[in-house]
Amino acid sequence: MTARITGNDYRGLTLPGPGDWTPSLRVSVVVPAYGDQEKLDLALAGLAVQSYPADLTEVVVVDNGSEPPLRLPGLRPPGTRLIVCPVPGRAHARNAGLSAATGDVIHWLDSDVVLDRGSVEAHMRWHHAAPYLVVTGYLRFTPAPLPSPGTVAATDDLAAIFEPAEPHAWLVDLVERTDGLTANPHRAFSLHVGGATSVNAALLAATGPMDTDLILGQDTEMGYRLAQAGAVFVPEPRSRAFHLGPTMRMRDKAPIDRVSHAFVADRIPSYRWLRSHPARQWKVPYVEVVVEPAAWPGPAAEPASGPEPGARPGPVAEPGAGSGTGPGTRSGPGGRGYGYDEVRATVDAVLAGTVPDVAVTLVGPWGRVGAEGRAPLRDPDLDLVLIRGHYAHEPRVRFADDSADDSADDSAAGTAVGPVPFRLRLPAGWVPGEDTLARLLDLARDEGYGLVAVLLAEGTGITGEGAGTGVAGGTRRAGGPGEGEQGGNTGGRRGSGGVSGAGGVADPGTAPAVPPAIVTARLERAAAFARAAIVREEGEDLDDAVEDTFGVIWVDGESYGFTSGPRPVTGRRGAYRARIEAEAEVARLTREAERLRGQVTKWRDEASRWRRSTVELRREVGTLRKDLAAARKVVQYGLLSSVRRAISRRR
Repeated sequence: MTARITGNDYRGLTLPGPGDWTPSLRVSVVVPAYGDQEKLDLALAGLAVQSYPADLTEVVVVDNGSEPPLRLPGLRPPGTRLIVCPVPGRAHARNAGLSAATGDVIHWLDSDVVLDRGSVEAHMRWHHAAPYLVVTGYLRFTPAPLPSPGTVAATDDLAAIFEPAEPHAWLVDLVERTDGLTANPHRAFSLHVGGATSVNAALLAATGPMDTDLILGQDTEMGYRLAQAGAVFVPEPRSRAFHLGPTMRMRDKAPIDRVSHAFVADRIPSYRWLRSHPARQWKVPYVEVVVEPAAWPGPAAEPASGPEPGARPGPVAEPGAGSGTGPGTRSGPGGRGYGYDEVRATVDAVLAGTVPDVAVTLVGPWGRVGAEGRAPLRDPDLDLVLIRGHYAHEPRVRFADDSADDSADDSAAGTAVGPVPFRLRLPAGWVPGEDTLARLLDLARDEGYGLVAVLLAEGTGITGEGAGTGVAGGTRRAGGPGEGEQGGNTGGRRGSGGVSGAGGVADPGTAPAVPPAIVTARLERAAAFARAAIVREEGEDLDDAVEDTFGVIWVDGESYGFTSGPRPVTGRRGAYRARIEAEAEVARLTREAERLRGQVTKWRDEASRWRRSTVELRREVGTLRKDLAAARKVVQYGLLSSVRRAISRRR
């Protein structure tokens, strides 16, 4: 059983101790070189004394057009070959070495890097634990004078001859900030650097060679593609190496970033800060929306039959499953399709949403659409003709032909737009809100889910392949909502619009009524499904493997803004006017707030004056009370004196 790693948390793998195990995988160390024979000799001397078995090691040195040509020194590993790549550029040299390599693992090594003697073994312990790892060692940059190859081979600890040295600062910082790359798994691909990194050869074959169109940033771009292929990235502190001299990035970081960012922005959608433009498109979009059919009409299609008034759309119907009940669905014998109006409602809403970094793939029998001069209203493929004609010149929309084989959906959808990190599979006729796609992407990205399944509609008595038949008799999962599986239970993806049910296996080609039935959309993380395809066991559902490695969540479509009918699309002019009106309203409210603040200040000043007047009046009242009391005393004293005098006179 292949080990399962959740996200990028490789810490659960059990590794043998150095020297306490029996390796079996072969490693090819690919060393591209241009000139500087002296440093190459030192790199090969370090490889000659590695603790990993020599009979499981080959070294491919690629001379990238050096003058004079490079040579192999006497002190080198026994399985060392020298090939020539006359095309200049490190990416070309690495690809040449990759083509010549025969190992189970490819270990990139720069020709000016000397490995500690236990470095290759430290890498290979990980590759024996799981077949989808990318392992990077720790580089230190040394200004020390170059020793002889014999000195390198005879030294047990390279620090004795190369220290003091500087660490690979940005790599160390990245590892420390992310708890060894486990806390931010979706940026871990930045660890892929060519100085001392190893990759499983099968994973590289699935990823493809280095991008030779890039001037700089080839390592990072390949790391991104490796991540999309399901890779887990591991920093290995036991793998130590010394870079002979400072790295180019340490010398000229700002200008190098300027050049690198200009190119990688087009190819790495995960670098969102490089894609700040609100409208432009990129070579590799951030998300691909695959609009899937409800029921393609065959050449002898029946008349269009829409749903009952007010009825909610049903799930899709697949080949051999009878007629579907989706919105505006046209049904035919064994056919698949969707209407022009439904497709346009879905696609236009996607293109007008708040995520401009998007591509749309329409899956269907586009090979049937020809340029025949027949009467258009009698053309049985009229809806196909209208869809293709309407979007033929929209660069964000492509057509994936599934005429030959229904299983071609997976291979056709998404391959032409590059390694897209997210893919939304959406039944035609279901319309996302303006911010729906952005909200789903936020949920998947922030929480790390591999699949966000969106419940669009529920019903009973719905027929079709989604009812658990699959293209070749897939099984129905018992309990809980789930999608219909294409290709049965032995492979393939589950399409959107599937139906869930309980119990039993439906025969292919039948159309049983299955209560309850559901219609779904699916936002899939490419890396999660690639990882799941690597680790799943025979007969295991792919979504279950995704659940184990990245997680799956169900959400309600209505709460995320999905509707089953067209909605007005806000054009750029309308959005611009709305923004101007909003800004004007904000300015008006700001002025009103300032006016009210002025009034408040005025009233506060007035209140202060009244408070001061009140205090003064209280003081005056107090003085008057004192005077009155004194006067009363005088009057009382005078009156008393008069009475006393009057009494005295009478006596």
